[in-house]
Amino acid sequence: MDEKLLETFEKNKREYLHSLKKLVSIDTQLLGHGILGGKEKEGQEYIEEIFKSLNADEIFKEPMKEETIEQAYREHNEGNLGHNYEDRYNVVAKFNGKSKGKSILFNGHIDTMPPGELSKWKENPHSPYEKEGKLYGLGTADMKSGLMASIMAVKLIKDAGYEIPVDITITSVVDEEGGGNGSIAAIMNGHKADTAIVCEPSENNIIAAHMGFVFFEVKVKGVALHSGYKWNGVNAIEKAIKLIRALNDMEHKWLMKYKHPLLPPPTLNIGVIEGGTAGSTVPDECTFKLCLHYLPKVMNYDQVVKEVTETINLRAKGDDWLQDNMPEISIYQAGGAFEVDLEDEFVKLAKRSMEQVVGDIQLLGGAAGNDARLFSNILEVPTIIMGPGYAKQCHSPNEYVNIEDYFNFIKIYANLILNMNKE
Repeated sequence: MDEKLLETFEKNKREYLHSLKKLVSIDTQLLGHGILGGKEKEGQEYIEEIFKSLNADEIFKEPMKEETIEQAYREHNEGNLGHNYEDRYNVVAKFNGKSKGKSILFNGHIDTMPPGELSKWKENPHSPYEKEGKLYGLGTADMKSGLMASIMAVKLIKDAGYEIPVDITITSVVDEEGGGNGSIAAIMNGHKADTAIVCEPSENNIIAAHMGFVFFEVKVKGVALHSGYKWNGVNAIEKAIKLIRALNDMEHKWLMKYKHPLLPPPTLNIGVIEGGTAGSTVPDECTFKLCLHYLPKVMNYDQVVKEVTETINLRAKGDDWLQDNMPEISIYQAGGAFEVDLEDEFVKLAKRSMEQVVGDIQLLGGAAGNDARLFSNILEVPTIIMGPGYAKQCHSPNEYVNIEDYFNFIKIYANLILNMNKE
C-alpha cells in the first residue's frame, strides 16, 4: 500500500475517528420501520457539512417522494409503499476524477433501528465511547462506520495531497432499515457508476451474494363462541396452524432442492402469530406473519410468491371451513436476492486492495439482505458488500465496531480508489 497514504493516515486517524463519533452521537433512528417516518435529518446535515469541507464537485439533497418508490415498485418490483417522508432526504456527493472513464459508487445508510429497551444498554446509545479498542454506540456497526469510512477515504486521499483519480459517488441514504427505499430513490434519481460498494458490515471479508426476502401476512377467519360449545364454532388459530404446517412442509422441500455455494439453504420463519381474546372464547380471527429468505439465480421473487400462495390455498381448499372462507394473503415488504460474478475484474481488484491492508480474505455470502441487490439488479453493475463490523452486532444493545476495523476500511477504500487508476 502507498507509503505516503499510510503516513498521512497515522497522522490524522484521531480526526477520522472523531468524525465517526460525532455521527454516532446524532439520533437518526427509524420510526415504525419507516412507515411512521425517521429522524435522519440532523445526521444528513452533518454529512452535507463534511462533503462541503471536502469540496465535493456536486452535492445533492434529494427529498424522498412516494411517486419515486411507486415507480420502482412497478418497474423493478422493489419499494416499500406508504412511508412517511417528512424531513427525510438523501445526500449524494460526487467527486470528479482526473482519469475519465472510470467510476465507483459507495453506498451507506444513515438510519438506524431504534435502540430498544434502554436498560439493556450500558451507556446512552447516542453517547459513543471507546473501550478496549471498540467504539460503542447505536449505529456504529450498522452502518455509520462504513458510511463514514468511505467519506474519510476521500479525505485521506486529499489529505495525502493526491488528486482524486476516478469519479466517486457517495450516497448517504435514509430508510434502509425500512426496506431500502433510500437507495431505491437514489438509483431512480439517476445516480450510478461503473461499480458499487455497499459499505455494510462484511465480517472482515467481502460478501459477494445475499439472499432475497419476502414478508407475508396471512389472515384467517373463524367463528367466535364460548369454548364450552366449541364444536359449534370455528377456531381460527387451529385453522392457521394447519396452514403453517403446510408451509413448514414446503420449506423442507426447499431445503432438499435448492443449494448455493456461498449461502445457506432457503428458510421460512413464522415470526408473529396473533389471535383470540380469552381462553374461554373460540377465536374468530388469527393473523400470522412470516419472512422467507430465498437464493439468487436458482430462485426468484415471482416463484417464491407463487409457491407460498399456492401452498396456503391448496391446504385451505382441503379444509371444509377454509375452502369457503379462504385466508387473505398479502405482502408488506420484499427485496431481491443478489450475486456478483466472482471472476469479475472489479471483484478481483477489490479483493487485492483489501488484502494489501489486512492480509488474506474470503469471498462469502450473507443471509441478510441489504441494498447491494438494488445496485446489482437495477443498475446492473458489479457490486460487492465490503465494510467494517460484524452482523452479530447489528440491531443489538451495546452495539460496537472495532476501531481498528474502521481504520482499516478507510485505508482499504482509499487503496482501492488509487488502484482503480492503475488498472
